[in-house]
Amino acid sequence: MRILAGGKKAAARSYEGLCQLLFPLRCPVCDGIVWPWGEKACLECLEQLKMAVPPWCMKCGKKLPAQGEYCPDCRKKSHEFIRGRGLYEYGSAAMPIYRFKYGGRQEYAGFFGEQMAEYLGDFIRGVGPDALVPIPLHRKRLAARGYNQAELLAKVLGRQLGLPVSSGFLVREKNTRPLKYENPGDRQNNLKKAFNIAQNDVKLKRVVLIDDIYTTGSTVDEAARTLKAAGVQEVYFAVLACGAAFYAN
Repeated sequence: MRILAGGKKAAARSYEGLCQLLFPLRCPVCDGIVWPWGEKACLECLEQLKMAVPPWCMKCGKKLPAQGEYCPDCRKKSHEFIRGRGLYEYGSAAMPIYRFKYGGRQEYAGFFGEQMAEYLGDFIRGVGPDALVPIPLHRKRLAARGYNQAELLAKVLGRQLGLPVSSGFLVREKNTRPLKYENPGDRQNNLKKAFNIAQNDVKLKRVVLIDDIYTTGSTVDEAARTLKAAGVQEVYFAVLACGAAFYAN
């Protein structure tokens, strides 16, 4: 039996190697063919991605310019989630995330998901979630794009951390326009009643929402509000990148 199991693993490695030879991976940072071979990102490109390191907001995870507990946004408004963390500073990862989201680079999910598991894994495990819940796309946008980048991240994270992923639990019923074109107030109004629960037979008490970017928190708040109305007691989030915390002069 051990020989058979070893043979299957060797065959899987050989198949993976053949796939990378025929269809080489693109580096999430430079979008060129990954070098050295066998990696998921060019080693010399990794330093361009800036990890979100302390000091950060203890509520939303945004990078703070100086020591403090909360960013200006979280001091001014209450959120529906308990706490969240981001992997990168958004400015250093904006273009890679754009290609991942809109450029068809689904393969980036492997690298990004593994990075999230490595650097945010302790935070996520510490939450002790019943499931990871990706922020859903509306069916029309999903059909146009062909995939949901948040779901791809959640699936890699789930495999890496041994956690279940509830992809069909939360659905997006309102096809909102891209939020990057709207101010915070319009974002909040645009997202009202955007989500719904599709699986009422699934009972979750504590979840971690997964998405690519956290900016104002409007999307996460509305998703958390919907989840809590359905009986979820605690909502956290983890994202690829957080926007910067802005301070008035």
